[in-house]
This record gives sequence, structure tokens and C-alpha cells, in this order.
Amino acid sequence: MCDARSAVYTEARRLMTTSPASLEPAILRIGQQLAQLSAGLSPTLFDGRWWSQSAIHLAMKDPVFKARLFHFIDALPAVADDARVVSLAEEYFGDLGHDLFGLQWGLRALAATGIGARLTGKSIRKQVEQMARTFIAGATVEEAVPVLAALWKEGRAWSVDLLGEATISEREADRYRDHCRHALALLGDAVRAWPGAGRLERDHLGDLPRVQLSLKISALTSRLDPIDPDGVYRAVAARLRPLVELAVALPAGLTFDMEQADTKDVLLSIFTRLFDEPPYRAFPFAGLALQAYHRDTERDIRHLLHWTKARGTPITVRLVKGAYWDSDTVRYRQAGWPVPLFEHKAETDANYERLVPLLFEEPQLIRPAFGTHNLRTLAAIEAAAEARQLPPDALEYQMIFGMAEPFQQAMVKLGRRVRLYTPVGQLLPGMAYLVRRLLENTSNESFLRKEYVESQPLSRLLAAPVVASPAVPAASAPAERSFVNEPHSDFARAEVRQAMSAAIAKVRSQLGGRWEPASTELALAGSWLESRNPARPNELVATVRGAAVDDVVRAVQMASERHEAWRRRSAAERADMLRSAATLMNERRFDIAAWEIAEVGKPWREADADVAEAIDFLRFYADEMERLAPPRRLGDRPGELNHRVYGSRGVAAVVAPWNFPFAIPTGMVAAALVTGNTVVFKPSERSSLLGRMITDIFFAAGVPPGVLTCLPGGPEIGQALVAHPQVATIAFTGSKAVGLRIIQEAARVAPGQPMVKRVLAEMGGKNAIIVDETADLDEAITGVITSFTGYAGQKCSACSRVIVHRAMYDPFIARLREAVMSLEIGDPMEPGTQVGPVIDARAQAGIERYIEIGRQEGTELVHCPVNRPGYFVGPTVFTDIRPHHRLAQEEIFGPVLSVMTAESFADALRIANGTEYALTGGVYARSPANLALAREQFDVGNLYVNRPITGAMVGRQPFGGHRFSGVGAKTGGEDYLAQFVVSRVVSENTLRRGFESAE
Repeated sequence: MCDARSAVYTEARRLMTTSPASLEPAILRIGQQLAQLSAGLSPTLFDGRWWSQSAIHLAMKDPVFKARLFHFIDALPAVADDARVVSLAEEYFGDLGHDLFGLQWGLRALAATGIGARLTGKSIRKQVEQMARTFIAGATVEEAVPVLAALWKEGRAWSVDLLGEATISEREADRYRDHCRHALALLGDAVRAWPGAGRLERDHLGDLPRVQLSLKISALTSRLDPIDPDGVYRAVAARLRPLVELAVALPAGLTFDMEQADTKDVLLSIFTRLFDEPPYRAFPFAGLALQAYHRDTERDIRHLLHWTKARGTPITVRLVKGAYWDSDTVRYRQAGWPVPLFEHKAETDANYERLVPLLFEEPQLIRPAFGTHNLRTLAAIEAAAEARQLPPDALEYQMIFGMAEPFQQAMVKLGRRVRLYTPVGQLLPGMAYLVRRLLENTSNESFLRKEYVESQPLSRLLAAPVVASPAVPAASAPAERSFVNEPHSDFARAEVRQAMSAAIAKVRSQLGGRWEPASTELALAGSWLESRNPARPNELVATVRGAAVDDVVRAVQMASERHEAWRRRSAAERADMLRSAATLMNERRFDIAAWEIAEVGKPWREADADVAEAIDFLRFYADEMERLAPPRRLGDRPGELNHRVYGSRGVAAVVAPWNFPFAIPTGMVAAALVTGNTVVFKPSERSSLLGRMITDIFFAAGVPPGVLTCLPGGPEIGQALVAHPQVATIAFTGSKAVGLRIIQEAARVAPGQPMVKRVLAEMGGKNAIIVDETADLDEAITGVITSFTGYAGQKCSACSRVIVHRAMYDPFIARLREAVMSLEIGDPMEPGTQVGPVIDARAQAGIERYIEIGRQEGTELVHCPVNRPGYFVGPTVFTDIRPHHRLAQEEIFGPVLSVMTAESFADALRIANGTEYALTGGVYARSPANLALAREQFDVGNLYVNRPITGAMVGRQPFGGHRFSGVGAKTGGEDYLAQFVVSRVVSENTLRRGFESAE
């Protein structure tokens, strides 16, 4: 760098202390200048001629219509049949479509012949494709080259973004890599013959390449999961290296796009790790987008400055405001995590302006690029650069192809380098991108809307963003308890991953220990039970003292004796014990989850979620008991007082499963205890250690021994417990066969039995997901895989059937096969494992028998090989399965999926309902009519729409089914506790000697 330019940068750093307020006169002056340069121009987006009857303007006035319009545009690419396009448009718009779109869309021809309807569908597609061409430069790179050449000739550079479906398999990741290589090579050849454009080909640090490609890192792997940064890096870097090598040779610039908030840190890590590798350390055209709506973007920029200084080669930082605010904010709030984004647009705008000078701090290290369509922001950037006396070529402006054309031209006229973020890809499949752009630019806070639609005055458009001060909450009376789900751990955070890793290391150091009751508990006479790691069967996890059949009699007798004292404790006292247990679980959650990984083979997230659900049950049932406990007055007739009161039933037997070894038994035990019952608890022999841990936590929370007794053991313990005449209530979760035997046994009245036994039985499922012809295939396939492989399919709520509309069948099974083959199968102690082992050899053999049946009944689409010790079963998918086949009727409890085809949505519902179970079901569809039909006719206890069918949340999605899926109220719901009590009504005559009592 020459001495003169170095002096400029030294002066720029000296002027860094310029206050933001002092820039306001310059911002106003420059803003007025830019307004004059853009005067008389209008963005294509708001040109009424380009969209029939100005639909965009109507969308901005009517938020309901806006949502329907963009949902329809988003669904359109999935629909192949032209007649179905018309009917879908009618579902979304009804009679409004007649006036809105007129004859151009053909909605007045809805009653036309089949040929007419198909023609109408074609016209709709054509209209939307015409809209897409405004924002997408071409369906292929070859088609886009003339458009890019025209931009270059007009004085605008570009960065190509290759659109496509979401990457859900490693083969699709390879295809995206190859597509990027093809694009780089083709563009490299094409630009050689272009005329020179000095402003676009040189900046303050030297020459710039003509070719620039924006990379979507999530498209380079099907497993961009921050839970496993090292595994993600290995997968992504292997595909990035050939792209960087080609970019070095051409040369070309490469910029990493920033994506959803939870992947930000892993993307930053990939960028710095890759460009720190010796072959790429000197590559000067690496770039990274950063989003100003992140609260920690300043920290990230400072980290990059430090890293770049150590690396010794400049990078590009593209500062944008961010395109995922709505979806990221909802996801974080839904998860119960702190939102890492600014929650008001003014805060983002203000943060953007604060970050601009930071990018000017080290001009020899950073090529700053500013992505904005906001007149105020453009002026603020120019004012900050002017104050620091930076030359015009020391920065560039990036805008989106097809948007904000007046500002593009104004910046070009001002002599600035402008680069357009230019999407290339199939027009209709690019709708997801298109809809996001439309949502951004028609939002209430969109600058383009404010200027070109609302015609706000220039003074308001150039005013500094005003960030409201946080409101100070007024003092108020103590609020009633309001249950909130315990958030799952956010494994995108390094400290959370470290905590889980430390807990696993701690557990591994304690493997093989002996666990037995304390001296204050019932002394058990059974043999020692061994728990072994299903991923490593030779590894002893723990030995637990088991119960003998004779112990059942003693435990029930003790529970009967202690029932009276326990039921007399106040509901508030019992509820507080549950809350204390929840606190203890929360303090130990990583240790508990680590033991669960070891004993039953759950992957990290599944184990953590199980502990969180146990905490939820404790808090929810504590709140519910305090709601139910006070006597409730019935009626208001004078002269009488009627109260309903609840009392406990007596001894409750809890027979628990191993597949949710912490949450389900905790919930059943807690419900029985908090309602005043004493409990004899038999955990599954496959998860004896976790059952022992649950019991110890209840004792530590204040529940007396004898009020709760844990009897680890085999089926004979459960049978003796169910048959005992002093047991009043049986809470069971497990298979249909065992559940029916319990119901049958409980119906027999034994001598000395004080009441009819009540059985609550959650049993099996043969759950189906329907994928109709309007479904989003990316979401549908991801949801199906999550639902059938989560915890290796060992959930009663797991998907074992997927019923696909014939129009979607071929693309669905093709992509499903590749996605299943891309699953990471392995030891659940490793964070990147997606599918772990099944519980034991007996389960493994049973699932493999069904796989053999599937090979006889249908066609094997995919069977993932597993070459490792342990009780592993590779996820397996069969096609050509008919509704009467065993694979379509019988619960398998493993990662085995049957794919079936349906001629219509009604046909799909008939197939889905055609089993003896009614537990969970799902629908992936964007047809309002089909979704309404599913809500009415899909006969399941829990119906999930456009999401996986597992993972019910306490309080929000009470869980349970009917038919042969279970009897009793839903767990985690407001009706559940009522099953553990007797209801009594006390009626008092308050009219005494002619006067009503005032008491």
C-alpha cells in the first residue's frame, strides 16, 4: 500500500471518535442528494402494471389477504396438475379471486371444462413466473449470463446466489457443490470477453474479481447442526475446498451467506477454520455476511478483525440487516430461549449505523460491503465514510436484484461501486426466496413501502431511528401461577455443549456402580439387575438392587398404612414437594441426561428433552393440584350450599416404560402423589437405574419413604402389583398386549378388595403421516424422517406409515431414500449421532423379523447398513405396502417405515384411519380444504399439521389416544389428575329456623 493511502487510513482511525449526532447534518445533506438522484424512478415491486389488479397493494392493506397470497405463491410450485392449481386458488381466495385477478388469472372460468381449467392453471403459472423473473435472473446460469452482462454494462457488479430446494441428503449436498463449481467455471469463461469497468474491478486494496458467488453453507451438508461443530466442519469443508481452489484459480470471490440464528456461530467457525488452512490463508476474496439484527454482531465483527489481523489477508464483510427475523424470533420464543435478536426494527437500524464505523476501523483488513435498501442507512454510511476521509472505492453497496432500482441507480450516479445479490434458479421452485423478499418489502416497516407506497416526507425518511426506552413495569399484585414449559437445552451454545460433554465424562467415570435403597426404605430381597449400554453391550452401566415378588406385598402394605397421613397433608405442601423435585432435576439435568444416554441409548437432544418433560410434569401437576384442591361451589340457589371436593383413591401402582424412562414415570408418580395417593412404582427392568434416580429425587424433595416405594424388577413384579387387592389405581404405559392384560386382570374383584380398580393405560400406535399434492416436500421429508427415526423409532408416537398422494409419490420416495441414507447412525454419546441403538437384543431381533416380513410384503426402498457392535437396526423403508399388510397394521417399535400411495386426500384419510390404533397422526399439506378435512376426520388423539408427529409438550399438547391406543385422559392435560381422585359432593341446608345462615 502506498504511503499516501496509509496516511489516509491513519487519519481515518484518528477520526473514529466522531459522535453519531455530529453526523446528522451530513446524513441529511447526503440523503437529500440521493433522493434527487433517484427522483422520478419507482421500484419494479410497486409498479401496478406488473401484478394484476395491483395485488401487492391490496396485500399491504389487508394482512389476512397478504398471508393467503404468499401462502398460495409458496404452494404453487408443488402442484403439478393445472386443474388443481385452479381449485387451490379458489380455496385460498374464494370469490375475492374474481375481482382480484380477473380474467387474466381465469378464476371466472372455475366452472369451465377440464381443458379450460388446465388452461387457466397454465395462465396462473405464467403470471407467477413473470413475477419471479423480476427477482430471479434466470432459471440456469447459462440463461442468467446475458442479464449479468447487462448489469455489468450498466455499471453494476453482481454476486450470484444459486437457488434450489433445501438440502436434506448428502447426495443433494454433492449436487449443490457441483452446481457451484459449474457456475464458477461458466461465469469465469463468460466474463473474460466483457469490457473493462474500473470502478467494479478495483478497490482500495487492489484488483477485484469479476465473478462472485454467494454460498449457502446449509446446502453443503444435510446436517448443519450446531450440536456437532467438528462433524459439521468436516462435512462442509470437504465440499468447500474444491470451490475455493477453483475460486483461487479463476479468480472469483466467495461469500458465505448468513442463515438462521442458531447456525450463526457454526458458520463463523467454518469460515475462520477454512480460511486459516494453509492453502487458503492467502485467498483475499473470501467474504462473510453478518446480520445487524443480532445482538452480538459487534462482538462477531471484533472477533473477525482480530482473526483477520492474525491471518494477514483481508476479507469482505457484507453487513445486512437480516432476512430471517420473523421465523427466528418465533422459533426462539417457541423454544423458550432468550431471543438473540433485536425485537424492533428501529433497534436493528440503529445497530446497523453503530456497526458501520467499526467496519472502517481497519481498512487494510476489511473490504466492507453494505446491504441495504434504506435511504437513511445509505446516507449514514456515506456520512461515516466521509467523516473518516475514506476513498469511495474503500466500500461497496449491495442490493437485491429486482429491488430498489432507484437507489441502485442513485449510488451508481454518485460514483459508488454497486453489487447486486442476484438469484439464479428455477422460477417456481424459487418461490421460497421470492416470498421472503415480498414479505420483507411489503411489511409495515419496509423503507421501500414507506417511500414509494405511503409517500412519507423526506424528513421522516431521513430521521434517525428512535429506539424506545424499556418500559418499567408497574408494581402489581402477585400474579397467579402460570405454567411455562422448561426449555430444552440450546446446543447451539458452546457452554451448553461443554456442560453435556462434562456430564458424559463424569458418568463414564462412574459406570458399573451398585445402586440400592437407603436404610430408611424397604429392604428389597430380589437379585441384582444389570443395566448395560445398548450401544456397547459389554459395558456395564450399573447394577441395581431388584425386588422379589414377596416385596410387592410388603410395599403395598406399607403404602396402605401411610396413605392416611399422606392424604391429610395439604395440597399445597404436596405440590411444593413436586416443585422441589423439579428444581433438583433442573440442577442435575445434564447428569441425568448423560445417565439416560448410557442406560437406554438416547441421543443428546432426546435425553435432554426427556428430563425437561419430567420437570414439566412436576410443575404442571403441582399447579393443577392447587387449582383442583379448593372445594368448588356448585350452583347458587338460596338456602343451600353445594361443594364438590376431591379425595385420594388409595394406593396407586405405577408401571412405567423404558423408552421415556424419566419423563413418563415422573409424570405418573407425580400425578398420583400430588393427589394424595401413595405409590408403588415399578420402573422397566430395561431402565432400572433411571427409575432408582427418580425415586431418590422424590425422597430428596421431601416425599417420605413408604409413601413412595420403588420396586425394580421384571414382568412378575408388575403382574403381582396389578393383581394386589389393595391397589386402587393402576397407571401403565407400554404395549397394547400388556395393557389389555392389565385391564383384564383389574376387572377381577379379589377378596378384600376395597373398590373397583381404575386403569389408566397408554398403549401403542400405528401412526401415519399424510403427504398431499400441495405439501412442501422439504418439510415433509424432514418431518417424516424425524418422526420415524427419532430414538430409533422407539416411541409410541413414532411414524410407521407415510401415505403419499400419487402426484407426489415419485419425487417423495426418491428424495426420502437419499435422506435416509444420509442419517448419522452411531454411539449416542457422540453429539452428531442422529440414530442410536435399539434397547436390547430382544428388541433388535423383533424389529429384524418385521424387516424380513416387509421384504416379503413389499419392496425394500432403503436399508441403512450398520457395521458396528451394539443393538443397532439401520432405518429401513418399504414401498408397495398395502393397507392390509402386517407392516401396515402392527406396531413395530423400531425405525421401519412403510410408504403407501393414495389417489386422493379422502383416500389417504381412509388408509390412515384403517388400523385398530388412534394415537398420533400428521398431515403435510398447504390446501386449506384438505387441512380442514383432516381436522374433522383424521381419527387420532394428537393430530400434527405441517410438523413432526413426536415431541408433545406438557400443557400445550396433552398426549394420548383412544381405540386400542389407550384408555384414560391425556397426560400433561388438565383432565389427567382427576383420574387419581374420587369426587364427593357435600350439600348443606343453610336455612335454619327460617333464617339463612350467613356462614
